[in-house]
Parts: sequence; structure tokens; C-alpha cells
Amino acid sequence: MVPSKDVASRMREAARALLAVLEPEQVRLLRAVPGSLDAPELREWTYLPGPRPGLSTEGLDDGQREVVDVLLATAHSAAGAELVRGAIEVERHRRGLMGSRGADRYWVRLLGDPDGDEPWGWRMNGHHLAVHVLVTSAGIRVTPHFVGSEPARVGSGPRAGHRLLGPEEDLARRLITSLHGTARASAVFAATPPDDILTRADPFADPDLLPEGLAYDRMAPGHQELLERLVRRYLDRAPAAYAQECWSEAVARGLSSLSFAWAGGLAPGERHYYCVRAPDFLIEYDNTQDDGNHAHSVWRHIRHDWGTDLLRGHYTDQHA
Repeated sequence: MVPSKDVASRMREAARALLAVLEPEQVRLLRAVPGSLDAPELREWTYLPGPRPGLSTEGLDDGQREVVDVLLATAHSAAGAELVRGAIEVERHRRGLMGSRGADRYWVRLLGDPDGDEPWGWRMNGHHLAVHVLVTSAGIRVTPHFVGSEPARVGSGPRAGHRLLGPEEDLARRLITSLHGTARASAVFAATPPDDILTRADPFADPDLLPEGLAYDRMAPGHQELLERLVRRYLDRAPAAYAQECWSEAVARGLSSLSFAWAGGLAPGERHYYCVRAPDFLIEYDNTQDDGNHAHSVWRHIRHDWGTDLLRGHYTDQHA
């Protein structure tokens, strides 16, 4: 396990390296943000197509893009880094299906000063990818974290059959199809799934938007294990130390507070949605658009999103 301070050091080095390879105008775009890290406008985000504030990767040369890739990897475990690279590759495939061979279009923003002692952060956003990072001396935060895949199953080319979010879908389907009777009735909240994740791109995650579903302590041990594996699949996108911190918090609070809910068809290829609720975090997944071939997944943390808890702790300590 890599300690979070080591992860923060690698992020700092990657941010410095990015600044070093950019032209002055590119640096201006990278850093064109409000002064306060808790400014409300910094909680505005989207996973839809279209431009964002910041520096676009579209105009970067190969060397500059490599440094961006290194920075992006620092916010993830090895598996998480592979997942976000996969989202970018699937987006290239989607553009190819539409007849476009243009460069990747993601926007990078640097918040604060990676060379200083104050909190700082960065984010990378584009269609079907949203990574938000905050760093303080107390640790790192990486949510909201969104990965989508259009198509959910690649239908042609050298990666035909590839499903970027296949494990996220398959684990949840194994859980819901292994439930029976009143347990399944409690977990399935609708025959027709919602057309998107219910929290959308809300600045603050509200677990009350999600159905209650089936509670962990009403599941058989085998079902509980599947739910734990599903949750860890999302948390383990993050660097190991932070993923373990989030999991340990959930265990300490009591896994009985977890719940799982599903809507839509149960067979592969049918439109469906699921969510996991916990007091501290929520997870959503939908594969409902394009006849069930367009998937979204998001991990939100009630206290940690945007690094809110770290910022509050830093400002409290500073004031004291």
C-alpha cells in the first residue's frame, strides 16, 4: 500500500512537470480559476459532451499529453488508471464511429499552488470522465469520480466485445439474480430503470435521492460478500491508502448501513440501473441509453466530495 503522503508527493511532482512543459498561454488556461478552493463554481461539473473551463488536451503535443497522463494516473490505483485510460479509448472509438478522428478533448485545471503549503488540487473533465482531486497535508480526495462508456460493449474493431464497465455490471447482476422472494422484491424498486444516474451532476451528493433497496443485514452471507466486492470495485479506483481509508470508515460505522437497489431488466443486454447507499458515500450505475449500450458509473462521498472535509479541517487548524 502506497501511503497517501507518497501519492501527494507524486501528484506534486507531476503537476510541476506539467507546468514546466507548457507555454505561458497554456499555463494561463490551466490556472484560470477562482482564488478560493471552496468557491461554489468549482462544484459545477458535467459528464456530457462540450467544453469545460481549463486547458484542453486537444492542442497538446505528445510530450505534454504524456505528462497529463502521468498526473491522471497519480489519482488512481493501477486498476483505476487502467479504467480511466479505457474511458478515453472508448471515447476515441465512439468518435471514430461518428466519422471523427480528432484529438482527445478533455480539460485540465490546476487549483492552488502545488509548490506551497496551502491546499491545492486539480481536475480532469470531459465526456464520460470526471476526476476531481484535492490535496492537503492531511491527505487526498478524489471524488466526485465518474467514468462512462459509450458504447458499453464495443461492437467492432480490434477491441470488439470489450466492456469497460463489465465488472461493475456483472457483480451487481450476480447479486440481484441470486436474490429471491422478499429479498429480491425489496431490492428491485422499479421495472423500468431511470434514464440516467439519479444524482446527475449535482454539486452535493444527496443519498435521499436514491431508493433504499435491500439492506446489507437482510442479505445472506454470500450476498453480503457480493455487495462488499461491488463497493470495493468502486473504492479501489483510488490509490490504495485512500481506498482503504474509505473502506475502513464503512466497516467501523457498520456494514449493516449499506443497501443495494436495482431497476430494470435482469438479463445481459437489458436496460438497467443500480445503486449502493451508505451513510458516507453512494454509488450509481446505469446502462439505459442506446438500448442498454451506454453506461455511466459514479462514486460520490458525502463528506469528502471536493475535499470539503480536508478544507474544513485545514481552515479550522489555521484559524486556531
